[in-house]
Amino acid sequence: MTEKSILVLGAGRSSSALITYLLDHADEGGWHVTVGDFNIRSAEDRINGSKSGTAIRFNIEEAELCEKVIALADIVISLLPAAFHPKVATHCLAQEKHLFNASYVSDEMHSFNEEAKSKGLLFMNECGLDPGIDHMSAMEIIDRVKAQGGKILSFESFAGGLIAPETDPENPWRYKFTWNPRNVVMAGQGIAKFIQENQYKFISYQQLFTRTTNVHIPKYGNFQGYANRDSLKYLNTYGLNGVKTMLRGTLRNEGFCSAWNILVQLGCTDDTYQMEGVNKMTHRGFINSFLPYDDVEMVEGKLMSRFSLKESSEEMEKLKWAGLLNNELIGLEKGTPAQILEQILNKRWKLDPEDKDMVVMWHRFTYELSQKTHEIQSYVIMLGDDSVHTAMAKGVGLPLAIAARLFLEGKITQRGVCIPVSKELYAPILKELKSLGIHSDEVERVLD
Repeated sequence: MTEKSILVLGAGRSSSALITYLLDHADEGGWHVTVGDFNIRSAEDRINGSKSGTAIRFNIEEAELCEKVIALADIVISLLPAAFHPKVATHCLAQEKHLFNASYVSDEMHSFNEEAKSKGLLFMNECGLDPGIDHMSAMEIIDRVKAQGGKILSFESFAGGLIAPETDPENPWRYKFTWNPRNVVMAGQGIAKFIQENQYKFISYQQLFTRTTNVHIPKYGNFQGYANRDSLKYLNTYGLNGVKTMLRGTLRNEGFCSAWNILVQLGCTDDTYQMEGVNKMTHRGFINSFLPYDDVEMVEGKLMSRFSLKESSEEMEKLKWAGLLNNELIGLEKGTPAQILEQILNKRWKLDPEDKDMVVMWHRFTYELSQKTHEIQSYVIMLGDDSVHTAMAKGVGLPLAIAARLFLEGKITQRGVCIPVSKELYAPILKELKSLGIHSDEVERVLD
């Protein structure tokens, strides 16, 4: 049997579980894993001396190198930032290689569908955590309800990467960076679209963190969710046209959104211009640059006045804890507000080696069956082992790795640009995830 070649592009914080899974199954699967990263040391760390793996230096901007490396692979798994996926896809089309990633299907990626189909290629997208496990766990319930003769009336879904209850107990945000920090800082920009009780709703970025949904998870307490950019595009994907409510969003601990909203309203998450004087700017000076000049009032006073806060408020506590009001130099020569905010927060929000993260995912359905209205609440809780083997890495990487294995075993027949919403895909992936300790719990009740 000819050994298959799997090329993994990117060895960042979300790659650990995926690469470990592929290496652990390499002998029985009959494949070799090549990991490419701009920093070859990161790739070597992920391979960790395995005879089934090879680490290489990889730069997506070097076209000749890309062609050479991708030509040697049977399938390519891209863990690069989402903006680079279309470039990887272009190389895969030229070399006629299959492509897997965990990111949302962009318009550019969707445009490759017909060519990929014509060449018999699978371009699997949205096969990670969120998007990914959220799609699969939702479709399992939707298909089950429909098979029983039920009619889905509403669907709400929220997911978030947080920190475990025992991690950093003094951290009032209950949050650290468990995935790309830039994506966290930039999250929610644009317009959120959803449908609620048969009414279309649109939330601008400036209002997003004041329009939250309360979510209670048994044994884990209360959370808040804010809407994702576009829930409406999944109405057809999920087969839910005609439902009264369709809302997908991001989950945070209580109190996070009101404090983050202050940074949004100030303009700290703006990425459209470079600030002046950054090389000599302090954290405190950064915040002050967005507040009115006052030769008497201190930064704290101006913040409290601007946002009607008390000095003892939870919002002020969070801003102080994050170091946003201290006199430490930022440590950058230049940057946009968003880049500077990321730099400041990373000093307190970077996972320490012993820290454990937590992923929380929650679905709520209502449906009609036998002239009664039913509700299903489904939730998934994942806990990380440490700052490398995180719950986020497991949630993003394991579905992708399992999908790649199923494909190499000839168990996936779909071609073109796909996401895992068919039973052919979600059933075996969810089954194996359950064997690995990732599963949902459900609470169902009759409402009337």
